Amino acid sequence: MAERTSAKVVGGSVAALVLAAAAIIAPWEGLRTDPYKDLVGKWTVCYGETNAPMRRYTPAECKAMLEASVREYADGLLRCISRPVTVPQGAALISWAYNVGTPSACRSTLVRKLNAGAPASEWCRELLRWDYAGGKRVRGLTNRRKAEYEVCIQ
Repeated sequence: MAERTSAKVVGGSVAALVLAAAAIIAPWEGLRTDPYKDLVGKWTVCYGETNAPMRRYTPAECKAMLEASVREYADGLLRCISRPVTVPQGAALISWAYNVGTPSACRSTLVRKLNAGAPASEWCRELLRWDYAGGKRVRGLTNRRKAEYEVCIQ
């Protein structure tokens, strides 16, 4: 990961941020070692991976894939954030971006508010709006966003 991104993490390192984000993501995504179609019909494997070859994986392979993906999401997200974030804030944001995609996250009102200097109490609340999949509100996403919000405002 580029060294310049680590300056944006307050009270910890990017490595700590990646570990904290993976710890949030894993239980929400769940481990599925065989490919399956997610609720919008996208082929998925391991901890919600959609950009991996669709084959059976071992739990160890899935864990390694999750950690590598979280590092990529952290790098991508920190590139579009111009303000410092704490480890909990960054971990919540990476969990969200892992679920919605970095391009969507970077174009969001949440990131615009964060970059404009809004207080965390305001921009963290934007997470709660991202609980739709396939045009429908999904209870599991509502619960995940509430959990990410709680981590974000710590």
